[in-house]
Amino acid sequence: MPKPVNVASIPQRSPFRYPGGKTWFVPTFRHWITAIYPKPDILIEPFAGGGIISLTALFEKLVQKVVMVELDDEIAAVWKSIVKGDAEWLANRILNFELSREAVINELQRTPHSHKEKAFQTILKNRTFHGGILAEGAGFLKYGENGKGIHSRWYPATIAKRLLSLAHFIERIDFRCDNGMKVMQEFAGRHDTVYFIDPPYTAGGKKAGKRLYKHYDLDHEELFCVCEKLKGDFLMTYDNAEEVKKMARSHGFQMRLIPMNNTHHATMEELVIGKDLSWMDGFPAVHEPEAEYSVRNMKKRKSRK
Repeated sequence: MPKPVNVASIPQRSPFRYPGGKTWFVPTFRHWITAIYPKPDILIEPFAGGGIISLTALFEKLVQKVVMVELDDEIAAVWKSIVKGDAEWLANRILNFELSREAVINELQRTPHSHKEKAFQTILKNRTFHGGILAEGAGFLKYGENGKGIHSRWYPATIAKRLLSLAHFIERIDFRCDNGMKVMQEFAGRHDTVYFIDPPYTAGGKKAGKRLYKHYDLDHEELFCVCEKLKGDFLMTYDNAEEVKKMARSHGFQMRLIPMNNTHHATMEELVIGKDLSWMDGFPAVHEPEAEYSVRNMKKRKSRK
């Protein structure tokens, strides 16, 4: 199996420090989308979050347009502000903010009166809260890098630069604060559209999604049903859970295991799911468990008698 990707080697495009982000997946995404013929026009990311996959597709001219969908109103405020032309305002607000614990608390106690004000507060929380988590219960970084606390992830010049660079792509970003599966169904009949799907990991009783995201509740079976109806290709990443593998098999999808390093630098395996993953040579396929395979074959033999 290939080694986990060194995320430091991947261009950082997003203004977010996003929990569960897919920067490590960028090389695999590039491999997949460049192998599709004819070249797709549109990429849909129905659970956009920090948006690194969509942004990579735009910066590297892999598609003409991206449709980014995110239900979280705080994250949505950032993307809305960017596409509405407020990236420069946001960048200047970040550059001029004198960061301290007291200043952050005072700012977050204010009621925002516009998308851009809410966007600034969101970036502030994302960069000063533990793990970048915006969900209820999250709190300030205590120690961070080298004991810097909330200053650990606050790089105003870098964040401002990323925001300003995104301003050049706003005509090619269709952002929607909406239900991701609903938007997928809207485009389901189009052959020129592909989908990168990274849902909250709550299948099989997993708790990570509940801890990290406000909108963690998802009908995973419905998502697989929607994927089965897509005319365009899709690539889906999931937690390596038995319930997920069972759903993928029942819908006739292929699976591969891909290594990644978690926040504690331990190597884990995630599932990659798609219609045809033959392009993922070198990554182990996920086969049907021996017990299930035997039962299925037994039923087939009986049906022939």
